Amino acid sequence: MNVDLISKYFTTLTDAQKQHFKGLEVLYQDWNQKINVVSRKDIDELYLRHVLHSLGIAKIQGFNEGSKILDVGTGGGFPGIPLAILFPNTHFTLVDAIGKKIKVVQEVVEGLQLENVSAKHIRVEDLTEQFDFIVSRAVAAMPTFVHWTKGKIKKDSAHERKNGIFYLKGGDLTEELKEYKTAEIFDLKEYFNEDFFETKKVVYLPQKFKNPS
Repeated sequence: MNVDLISKYFTTLTDAQKQHFKGLEVLYQDWNQKINVVSRKDIDELYLRHVLHSLGIAKIQGFNEGSKILDVGTGGGFPGIPLAILFPNTHFTLVDAIGKKIKVVQEVVEGLQLENVSAKHIRVEDLTEQFDFIVSRAVAAMPTFVHWTKGKIKKDSAHERKNGIFYLKGGDLTEELKEYKTAEIFDLKEYFNEDFFETKKVVYLPQKFKNPS
């Protein structure tokens, strides 16, 4: 599958956005040979398993100009980089505790000349900034993730939805989310036709959620 998969679901991309999405494949194939941040199997399905999956968040929430988004445990740059391409007037901070992964992210950002992304080798607990939304792809169980990101979300919302977390997860989340009464779950199979998305979900957790005791 190639970059046309993105245009299939996001029909208003500018030429610049199309070029950025197209450039991802070459950059990740090149860097993945040096530093393995994407599995060998997944690199062949980069646009399905990583790019489009990341953009599932955009089907649930758009990000306003000037807002700030934090991608925690970004790995090779997902979901942050695809979202940053889609929302060029929103600033994205991508963090990971593993230095070699952030090096790849920095090189991809530089290769695409994305001006709305900063990548930092840091644990999220050590960040001092606050953000409108936090995004991530299943780096930990939700209670752990909520603990890591405590105090990192701005109180004042600039979007219709309350500030909070958008988390890409899969499978049955009943047990994991039972303490979070305000969590909303969106099935990505409602937005994308490919079999890959059959069990994939976006979890939205508004900022003022109830912490497990």
